[in-house]
Amino acid sequence: MNIHFIGIGGINMSALAEICLNKGYRVSGSDAQDSYLLDHLRSLGATIYVGQKKENISNDINMVVYTAAISDDNEELVEAKNKNILLINRAAFLGQIMREYRNSIAVAGTHGKTSTTSILSTIFDYAQTDPTVLVGGNLSTIGGNVRIGNSKHFITEACEYVDSFLSFNPLIGIVLNIEEDHLDYFSGLDEIKASFNKFGKLLPQSGYFIINGDNENTKDIVYDVRANIIRFGQNPDNDAIISDIRYDENGYAIFNLKYKGVNLGGFHLSVYGLHNIYNATAAILAAIVSDIDVDTIRKSVLEYHGVGRRFEKKGYYNDALVIDDYAHHPTEIKATLAAAKNLRDKKLWVAFQPHTYSRTKSLFKEFSEAFYSADKVIVTDIYAAREKDPGDISSKDLVQSLYQNNVDAIYLPTFDEIVDYIKDKLGPNDVFMTCGAGPINRVAEALLELKDK
Repeated sequence: MNIHFIGIGGINMSALAEICLNKGYRVSGSDAQDSYLLDHLRSLGATIYVGQKKENISNDINMVVYTAAISDDNEELVEAKNKNILLINRAAFLGQIMREYRNSIAVAGTHGKTSTTSILSTIFDYAQTDPTVLVGGNLSTIGGNVRIGNSKHFITEACEYVDSFLSFNPLIGIVLNIEEDHLDYFSGLDEIKASFNKFGKLLPQSGYFIINGDNENTKDIVYDVRANIIRFGQNPDNDAIISDIRYDENGYAIFNLKYKGVNLGGFHLSVYGLHNIYNATAAILAAIVSDIDVDTIRKSVLEYHGVGRRFEKKGYYNDALVIDDYAHHPTEIKATLAAAKNLRDKKLWVAFQPHTYSRTKSLFKEFSEAFYSADKVIVTDIYAAREKDPGDISSKDLVQSLYQNNVDAIYLPTFDEIVDYIKDKLGPNDVFMTCGAGPINRVAEALLELKDK
């Protein structure tokens, strides 16, 4: 069977392509530009096209997989329709793959999916369960964004955008949190919560719905869910209770966990922040109901040191610590900056790239109030991603609003201007963080390259 992937260079699509190659399928695919992910797929035997043209859809292709980002007038998609080739979107294709695994775990939520999926990968790998894992980032312990195992265990992220996770087939569903996001698709919070409720209803009666009981929006998503519901958080009404939170000399989190009245003892992480305590707790509970013993879990979570672009320490410049983080939602930004502020006792500098016009506009007030922990904020142009500029929102608007909220902010449209601005200002014990889902990490990398010249 020959499967063609439109947009094969994406972090999720490339992982699916690798799974198909491992199963013995012939794989081809296209993307707008070359990347290390495409080089890796080439090395495994995939046929890769840079540029999407109808000529890439050969007559021997049996199936075409595409993502929500592919437009209806895409040349390859149109050609596949003209040739009556079977078309399936990425989420539905992933859902079919999940059917082959008896213990499939889907990690959902507005924030923390990649980190939690990565923690789960570390636990299951440490426990020698040989899982298959799809993660939306680069995890050093699995050597990339996919691990292909040979067992009943399958672990993946589950994104709510365009209701894609409703095509999945999980036994265990995790909901880390629910907030307003993707408002270019959802009409508002009520519709988002309804989508997560449908996600919970996918779970069989023998399954588990593991949800953050401290998040005010998750209480509305359990209606008619058949699976066993496990709520976690610091509130004593939860099934799993987090307590005794503290941080070691490196700033790494330590906490105690009690589950259904049984004290499981302390857990020591090798990552920062309260948000990672919640992420780790969700992963711990999913591992417990997957019959991994608590002592193995306790040892394994200490082995998790983070994933690429999630509070990733890039190096030092003028003795200032340089960090990159994928945070692009106001709540994520608040949590990330709070963790960064605790690392050093001097200034916290932040270079932020807003992600999509629709998110910047719909959450404008929240973004304007997300940077209070920073001493200086540099805002660059909005990363459009799949959108076109509507002309009614800009980074300059955000800078003005931040300034009105007594946040020291400046607008610099290009990455080069940010590097030129910051290079002579950073000093010992400062922290400089690049923040956003777009390529803002290039600023951190360019800054560190200056050090070596």
